[in-house]
Amino acid sequence: MRSTTLWARLLGLVKVVVEDVMFDEDDECIVVSVRPRKATKRRCGKCAKRCAGYDRGEGRRRWRALDLGTIKAYLEADSPRVHCPEHGVVTAQVPWARHGAGHTYAFDDTAAWLVTHCSKSAVRDLLRVAWRTVGSIVTRVVTDAETATDRFANLRRIGIDEISYKRGHKYLTVVVDHDSGVLLWAHPGRDQKTLEKFFDRLGEQRCAEIRLVSADAAEWIKNVVADRCKNAELCLDPFHIVAVRHEALCVRRRVRDPPLRSVAADR
Repeated sequence: MRSTTLWARLLGLVKVVVEDVMFDEDDECIVVSVRPRKATKRRCGKCAKRCAGYDRGEGRRRWRALDLGTIKAYLEADSPRVHCPEHGVVTAQVPWARHGAGHTYAFDDTAAWLVTHCSKSAVRDLLRVAWRTVGSIVTRVVTDAETATDRFANLRRIGIDEISYKRGHKYLTVVVDHDSGVLLWAHPGRDQKTLEKFFDRLGEQRCAEIRLVSADAAEWIKNVVADRCKNAELCLDPFHIVAVRHEALCVRRRVRDPPLRSVAADR
């Protein structure tokens, strides 16, 4: 196996030519010089369509790759610009990183996965990046995933509820897919206007395909579901059913066993 092929596999590079590898003594990091293959050159960084070249941009630049052991690694390549008929003059697409990112796909995806399993502080310390950088990476990965997938496809059974945060002073309305268990949508607020935003985004045709909606007994949910989901049946979710039964038992217990009055109170 050639050394260039080995480096490409170590860094998770596809459709990329490794030109050179060097150790930067000043920054104490490995710098891998790369270039896109011919088929991926001169493409718009936003829509990936082949475009005419515009200029050399800012010249050579670097992208942070996953660390190689305890040593930081960077990809270095030219960063030309192209003229896209739709998006104008933009930086050309590179096959190893998202548009406008300073990190490779592998770095971004690893950071986003880690955030779902540990705190942002832990991710910051492990990957040796800034706190704000972790948030920017998560935003990029989520946006990319939402563009590539349609989370509202084939919705039949959904659940609607609200959760509190900031010690109960603020609320989020959340919608989940009962079939996949995926969180579909969340938005600050817990009123009729907030929930209508979800169904506006869902669209009239997909609203008509929903067959079951589970929620609590809130009137604002009931009214919106009745208006937007004509073919859906609204029912209580298991959590609220148990909560209602528990409250009923507590009421019966208070009626059956009233609190004992003290002797002092009778005098």
